Order: sequence, then structure tokens, then C-alpha cells
Amino acid sequence: MSKTKTKFVCQKCGYETQKWMGKCPGCGTWSSMVEQLHESATPPRGLTDRTARGAAPTSIVDIDTGMEARHSTHSGEFDRVLGGGFVDGSLMLVGGDPGIGKSTLLLQTSHRLAIAGSRVLYVSGEESTKQLRLRADRLGTLSDQLFVLSETDMDSILQQVDAVHPHFLIIDSIQTMYQASITSAPGSVSQVRECTSQLLRMAKSTGTATCIVGHVTKEGTIAGPRLLEHMVDAVLYFEGERHHSYRILRAVKNRFGSTNEIGIFEMREQGLEEVSNPSELFLSERPTNVPGSTVVASMEGTRPLLVEVQALVTPTSFGMPRRMSTGLDYNRVSLMMAVLEKRVGLVLQNQDAYVNVAGGVRLDEPAIDLGIVMAVASSFRDIPTRVGDIYIGEVGLTGEVRGVSRIEGRVREALKLGFTRCIVPSRNCRGWTPPDGIQVVGVDTLQEALDCGLKR
Repeated sequence: MSKTKTKFVCQKCGYETQKWMGKCPGCGTWSSMVEQLHESATPPRGLTDRTARGAAPTSIVDIDTGMEARHSTHSGEFDRVLGGGFVDGSLMLVGGDPGIGKSTLLLQTSHRLAIAGSRVLYVSGEESTKQLRLRADRLGTLSDQLFVLSETDMDSILQQVDAVHPHFLIIDSIQTMYQASITSAPGSVSQVRECTSQLLRMAKSTGTATCIVGHVTKEGTIAGPRLLEHMVDAVLYFEGERHHSYRILRAVKNRFGSTNEIGIFEMREQGLEEVSNPSELFLSERPTNVPGSTVVASMEGTRPLLVEVQALVTPTSFGMPRRMSTGLDYNRVSLMMAVLEKRVGLVLQNQDAYVNVAGGVRLDEPAIDLGIVMAVASSFRDIPTRVGDIYIGEVGLTGEVRGVSRIEGRVREALKLGFTRCIVPSRNCRGWTPPDGIQVVGVDTLQEALDCGLKR
């Protein structure tokens, strides 16, 4: 016999307590405890014993290690992020800001899979079927193998999944779905957890690859409990600035591949288009002979990415100079400016500094340190760097330039785009021969790099 009890659940982390609290003990969030009804039922006698007899441990050496079957999304950038394509029975979570293009990306992916012969079911809890048809007409994504459904009840959705038997299922979005047996509102911790659990069981039992869309909070993280990210096999973030046309698909969790790869798309009137050579696109509008502009080579997974770093250093009008960074870690930029002051002697304590990565990309690799300090020094001294130079290296607190990994791939990408000289750490000049057509200059200290790159 079931008993109805009242409990309070945190809408941020899922912490449960019997009493209301103003501050959640789990995550420290204020006013996040919501009252919910909870029915506890006593399981039938013997259920635990039958479940235990149904499973037996297996020696790890007897487990088949055959490669899991992958199915291409017919999008090179999407496949790169997933590790070669989606896996049967996998559960993926895609998050991103409102209006960034999540639904567009998945609708175009559904169309590519449908025209390749796969049956796709697109379930939307936010749009009607007519709205989906209008968007499909605009994007040119019509196919008789692409089925759409406007529904939020999980029981009805699972019934339609059993009827259609899709190879690929899309839920847009998980915060709008609800389970009738749960008394809380859609989007709550209990609803999100239960709906995701049902989708997970369905995906593993039927082999249907499932992709769910998740809303993000104002902090940029996926809304709902952190348990949601632990339950799925892959977590993908669709990033980008709304005023820029470039979009980046990044994996922060992937049980079937690497989390270092990124996919780059460009938003156009016909939808999202892949960017096969992002370095050339990011550098297409780079100004020449302008102080404060440098080019760096950052590794995103297996692909080197060449982008422009811009810096503007100007005398401050206030007692406290301003420091601003876009696309870079603010603390890292402040650290590099402190090294310039202490080790090189640049007086930056009365200068405002604004550092930006052109194109809306975000970089966090230490190998871009040398490009940052060169851009700041170039703007401060009002001396432009050479057009054909590219800077690679990590800068330490004592002013030394440290070696980086995979220098050969970075140099080859620079040569491909027409650069003639690479300023790299001296450690990376040993043990390999640079390709013809590009000069590789090794430096040990930051002062050597400035003397080499900022000659009039």
C-alpha cells in the first residue's frame, strides 16, 4: 500500500529534505527548495531475489571488445565531435543558449539521416507540427522518412516510438516533457530525472540512438540537476555569439570518443553550413600593418586552429586601469600583463587594456600565451608585427617561453595559409625538420620574442 509524503527538493541540484530550508545544503542556492508529493510503495515480496537471480557477474576477459557500430550523421563536423558518428542505443544531450541554432542543427541532421535511409522521429514539446513544417520548408529538409510529433506526455511518446521504430529519436526539449505519475511541474528536478530515465531505458533496450535538447541557465550550464549530465552518454554544447555567424559544437563528455574535438558551423539563411577550413575563415578579415594584431595557433582536438588575437592598450582616465578580455580567460590576460611589467619593463599600470579573439571563438590553451603578450606589447609600443608571422608558445612567470605539444601540425597549418615565419619555443625546434617555405625561429625568453617580432 502506497503512502503519500511531502518532501522538499532543490530545483538546482536535486537535494531532498523533509523540511523547508531557505538555503540548499547541497549547492548553497537560496530559495530553491520546492515542495513535492512523494508516493512510496512497498515492493512485492521476492522482487529483489528474482532480480538478483536474473543477473550474473562476468569475467572482464570474457567480454567481447568488438568495436561498436557507428552511423554517420553525414556531417563531417558533427561526426568529428561525436568521434565518427552516433552509436546505437546511445543517449546524447545537446545544450545551448536560446536561439543559438540547436533545433536547426538537429532538424538538418535528421534530414541527412532520413535521405540516407534511416527512420527519424522528431518530437517537439515547444512547437507544433505546422511550425516544424514551416521551418523544414525554409531549410529544405523535407523527407518521407522524417516523422514529427508535437507531444509532451512521455507515455504517449514511448507508444509512438514503439509504433514507428525509429533509428534516431530527437526530444526537443527535455524540460517540456512530463510523466503523469509525477506530481511536480514539467521542468522540475523530479520530472527531468524521471523522463530522462525512461528515455535511457528505451534507448538501451531498443538500440535507438536518442538525442535530447536541454535548456541552459543564465550561467551557461544545462538547466536541471547535474544528475542529467551523468545519465547520458554524451554532453554537447552548441556555443556562439548571437551577433556572429559562427557556431561551435563542443563535447564536454563523450563515452564513445574524445572530448577535445570541436565542430564549426556558419549560420546562413538556408541554415547551418559546415566550415571545413575555419582558420582561413577567421583570418579572412585580418587587417595588415596594424599594431596590436597577432595570429596564434591553438589545437582543438586533432585540428590546429589559427585565429587572430587583438589588443588595444591606451592610457587610462581613471585611478584604476580597466582590463577586459573577450574569448580569453581574464585571469590569464592579467597574468601575462604582469609578466610584461616585471620581466620586460613595460609600464602598464596606468594603461587600459582590451584583448579580443576575432570571430567569436574562445581559446583556453596555454600555447596562445606568446600571441597575447605580443599583441599587448605591439599595441603599447605602437609597432605592428610582421604580416607573415605567427606566435606559438607558453609564457612562464619568470619570462621564459615554454614548449608546447604537436608543433609540427601547427607549423604545417601556418604554411598552408601562407605564413612565412613561426616564432616558437627553442625546445620545439629540436628533433624535427621544418617544411620548406616557412622559417621557424626558436626563442627562450619573452624578451627575445619581442626583439624578434617587434623590429621596425
